[in-house]
Amino acid sequence: MIALIALSLSMLCSVEQDWCSAVAATFQKDTGVRVAVAQKATGEALAQIAAEKANPKTDVWFGGTGDPHLQAAEQDLTLPYRSPRLPELQPWARKQAEMSGYKTVGIYASALGLGYNTEVLARKKLAAPACWKDLLRPEFRDEIQVSNPNSSGTAYTALATLVQLMGEEPAFAYMRELHKNVSAYPQSGPAPMKAVARGEAAATVTFLHAGPREAQAGFPVKMTPPCEGTGYEVGSMSIVKGARNVDDAKKFVDWALSPAAQKLGADTKQYQLPSNRATPVHPSMADLSKLKLIDYDFARYGSAAERRRLIGRWDREIGSQPR
Repeated sequence: MIALIALSLSMLCSVEQDWCSAVAATFQKDTGVRVAVAQKATGEALAQIAAEKANPKTDVWFGGTGDPHLQAAEQDLTLPYRSPRLPELQPWARKQAEMSGYKTVGIYASALGLGYNTEVLARKKLAAPACWKDLLRPEFRDEIQVSNPNSSGTAYTALATLVQLMGEEPAFAYMRELHKNVSAYPQSGPAPMKAVARGEAAATVTFLHAGPREAQAGFPVKMTPPCEGTGYEVGSMSIVKGARNVDDAKKFVDWALSPAAQKLGADTKQYQLPSNRATPVHPSMADLSKLKLIDYDFARYGSAAERRRLIGRWDREIGSQPR
C-alpha cells in the first residue's frame, strides 16, 4: 500500500504559470517543503481568499498587483510578518510592507505601458500609439483589447492610474470614448498582450514587462510608456490569516525575497523589476527611474472601499455598455 504524503504548503500564484511552477519546484528543492500551487488572476485570488476566510485553504499568496494585497490586509485576511530580509529590499517594497502593517511585502515592480503589434499596424496603415490619447483615434475601432478590472490587477491599476492622472470625471469620459475602440475585456491581465502578439488585436494597455517576453518568442510587438505619464504596480506577497502551515509560509516568504529566488522571474522570461537590491537586473527590465511615473496613491487605491467603488462605476458606465 502506498502512503499518501500531505502537501505542506498551499500557494495561490498570480504571475505567469511558468514562473509559478519554477517558484514551487525550486522552493521544494531548496527546502524539502512540498508545494501545491494554483494560478489565479489577482482579483480572483483575492475573491477566493475572502470566500475562504472562515476556513482558509491557502497558506501563501505569491504575486499579482499590490492593490488587492493591500485590500486583503485591510480586510484582515492576511497575517503580519516581518521577514529578516526586509533591509535588503528596495524602498518601494519596504513601503508596501509598512503601509500594510507588514501583512504584505513587495516582490517586484513594473510600470504600465502601451503594447502594439507592428505588423498589424503596418498592414492597416495605423500609426503606433505613443500617448493615452492615441488609443481614442477612430482608426483604432475594434482594434484594442484591455483586461477587466473585476478580475485583473493590471486593469485595476490602469483604472486607478487614469483617475489619478486625469481626475476622475475626465478619466471616465476617456474610458467611455475608449470603449468604442475595445473589442474585448478578457478576465486575465496577460491575455490582451497575448492577443496583440498573435495579431488578434492591434494594441493594448498592459505592464511594460509583458512585451519583451512576446518579442523574444518571435512576435512583432513593441511597448512604450504613454507620453502623459503612467502608473505602476508593486507586485506583492502575503501570508493568509488562518493558514494551516504558517511556519512553512514564513519560510517561503524569506526564501522568495532572496536574490536567488527572485532571479527565477527573469529565468522564466518575466521582466518585472525585482525587489531585492542584490538580484541581477535583466536588460529587458524597464528602468523605472527613467519613466514619467505618477505619484501612485497605494493607500487610497489599495483600500477595499475605493476599489469597490471604482470598479462598480466602471461596470455601470463602461463594461455594461454597448459599443
